[in-house]
Amino acid sequence: MSPAYAPPGWPEQVRPPGAPWWEDTAIGWLLDQCPPDYRVYAGLRRHPVVLARFTALHTEASISAAQRGISEARTSLREVLPTESVEGAVAMWEREGARLLRVRRSVGLIEEAFRGRQFRARL
Repeated sequence: MSPAYAPPGWPEQVRPPGAPWWEDTAIGWLLDQCPPDYRVYAGLRRHPVVLARFTALHTEASISAAQRGISEARTSLREVLPTESVEGAVAMWEREGARLLRVRRSVGLIEEAFRGRQFRARL
């Protein structure tokens, strides 16, 4: 059996797929990316691939919201905030969008692992 390997983009808080209890750490991390109410659904813990799918869709929606925030900020906020505050809001949405793109990649890798994909180091 090959040693557990975490591919690039795998979250640091999650043990590599194949390591003991990796699924438990993945479930906890996925739940941390979702609204707190997701924790009450026992089926998400029982079927981690469903949790990964829920998390992927939630992340996609959050990315869309950040993109919308960026596109609308200068027109929707200019009447109520000084220019530097509007630009600060845009910068925050840009940082959040970048973070969410990294989360989306990590969620996708975890979902692939739950679906049985085995990752191997490449030279």
